[in-house]
Amino acid sequence: MRRPLRPGRAAALLLGAGLLTTAAHAQVIDDSTKVRYGAHTTFILREADVFRGDTLGRMVDTTLTRLPQNRYWTHDSTYQQDLGNFGTASRRLLWEPNLQLGARLGRNVFDRYVRDAATVPYYDTRSPYTFFRFFQGNPYEQVFELSYARSIKKAFNVGFAYERFGSNKYLAVTNTQTGQTEHSNFLFFVRYQSPDNRYHALANFSTARHRAVEQGGIQPLPTDTLRDTNGQQIDLSRLFDYQREQVRLTNAVNRDSRDRVRLAHTYRLLGRGLTVFHIFDWNRQLNKYTDDRLVQQAGIVQFYPALLLSTAATDDRAEFRQLENTVGVMGNSNTVEYRLYGRQRTYSLVTRAAFGEPAVVRQALAERNDTQVFLGGTAAFRYRQFAIETAGELRPVTNIKDSEYWARGIARLGPLSGELLLTSYAPTLTEQQFYGNHYRWTNEFSNTQVQQLKVRVAQPLGRHYLEAAGMLANISNLVYYNQQALPTQRSQAQQLTSLMARYRLNVGHVFFDNQATYTLGAEDDKQGIRVPKLVGTSRLYYQGYVFKKALLGQIGAQAYFQSRWKAYDYSPSTQQFYLQDHFTIRNTPLVDVFLSGDIKTVGVFLKMAYVNQFLPQSGYYTTPYYAGLPRRFEFGIRWQFFN
Repeated sequence: MRRPLRPGRAAALLLGAGLLTTAAHAQVIDDSTKVRYGAHTTFILREADVFRGDTLGRMVDTTLTRLPQNRYWTHDSTYQQDLGNFGTASRRLLWEPNLQLGARLGRNVFDRYVRDAATVPYYDTRSPYTFFRFFQGNPYEQVFELSYARSIKKAFNVGFAYERFGSNKYLAVTNTQTGQTEHSNFLFFVRYQSPDNRYHALANFSTARHRAVEQGGIQPLPTDTLRDTNGQQIDLSRLFDYQREQVRLTNAVNRDSRDRVRLAHTYRLLGRGLTVFHIFDWNRQLNKYTDDRLVQQAGIVQFYPALLLSTAATDDRAEFRQLENTVGVMGNSNTVEYRLYGRQRTYSLVTRAAFGEPAVVRQALAERNDTQVFLGGTAAFRYRQFAIETAGELRPVTNIKDSEYWARGIARLGPLSGELLLTSYAPTLTEQQFYGNHYRWTNEFSNTQVQQLKVRVAQPLGRHYLEAAGMLANISNLVYYNQQALPTQRSQAQQLTSLMARYRLNVGHVFFDNQATYTLGAEDDKQGIRVPKLVGTSRLYYQGYVFKKALLGQIGAQAYFQSRWKAYDYSPSTQQFYLQDHFTIRNTPLVDVFLSGDIKTVGVFLKMAYVNQFLPQSGYYTTPYYAGLPRRFEFGIRWQFFN
């Protein structure tokens, strides 16, 4: 396994970037010594913008607020439960309804690290634009990204992006194997608009490779137990020796490989009132789990529930391919917007596993393929402070009760909005069938139905900003992974209630930002969905200019908090999080202190993460027996060149 970039190589990259910007500085200044190009001449457009008729886009982000926050380092900034280290398997922490109908692979634990082809940024630049970032959490996390875009006359804009990030082990570290995760992603994109502005095309190709060493969590030793009236019990506070701990798996690796091609293009027939569009989307996902060191003691399998095919090694693979074509019409004006479309999806799933002694023979154990059709549309009306939006999608089938759909209606009046969502969707392909060396199942589940009502109000009040959202959800026939890590369907409906509140305050140069989500009905349920009762963040910082306004700086602290809960456990061979009842994660707050600065097009930050370690305990858990990273120093640089 290749290791993440060393600090020496990082320094060389930064030096090279410095030489580039020196050369660029000579070009960016005209005869009157005024800057001609910058953030005000570089705009980002996304597919959704073009479909709304917006061909101007928005300026690139040069703010400092998100720079030192780790959850914005990846492509999914939602709250996540992971395995303690950067790049490991993760899942969204808070409840969100599913709006993807039809065939879905259902292996999503590495999704947050992969670009979504439908949301790739395209550019409208008056000059070549280069983006560079390098973040380092010594000696663990690392992020590197380099992207470049330029316009060819007014019709074309092309570019590419390369990112690589990874992490080193912090548990059971050896001299020969220090790397834990490694991710690389290459993206090529192109945008075209005709001179008469009637035809627009957005296309991108991406390839992502993710490799994660699976350690199975900490293996408690006999010295980590305390004896009481109930016998021997593990003292979890003794499991924070990090590098000196032992782990349950020593030779297991998960690999996730993805390739995707997407083309979205539109043509105006009758101005903005009637536009035809077509979307071509092809993707491939290959998941492979290997473990060449299966351990048995006295005939009992360690860590895994069983050995079904081979007692020597595990080699489970699943390859999913999908091709979609979407055709439709749309139109928009200042007050009305609509879209109607039809989509055809063809997919195939091939599952393979190794067996034999030794495990060198492979056989295709399962193969599925099908073609599915979807119909959908949106409609919206806006007038001054009032707006109403509707959207929906349907997958019709012969048996009406098995039809999948989602329908959503949103009404807005000034700062107040309400949303009603109804959805029915089939289980994922993995929930329906799995065949591997440790698990095997075939299920026929009913569709899951969700009825959800959400109300939101957001209002700035001078120096204050208030936002609150309440949600009620009724979930029937939920498919989840039970305490045996097997998919099952809940017989009774589950009701969730949540309240999200956010408060921001600005007094002079001082900024205070707080957000919290309180959820009822999912904290320690024996079946179904689990969510911590309280999840929140708080951020306090001072912002101002120094050196005659040459540098904009921030200095402050940020904290994350979640209440006690029985977090999901993780099965690496199936890549699924599942319920457990034996391990409670404590409500330990995580506090960081940071210093950020922005000098023209360069943003930098310095941060001490988990500064409150040992107050009151020497560590915390993210998943049962997976400890979070200890206190560490992090730094980063974001550099943008506009010529």
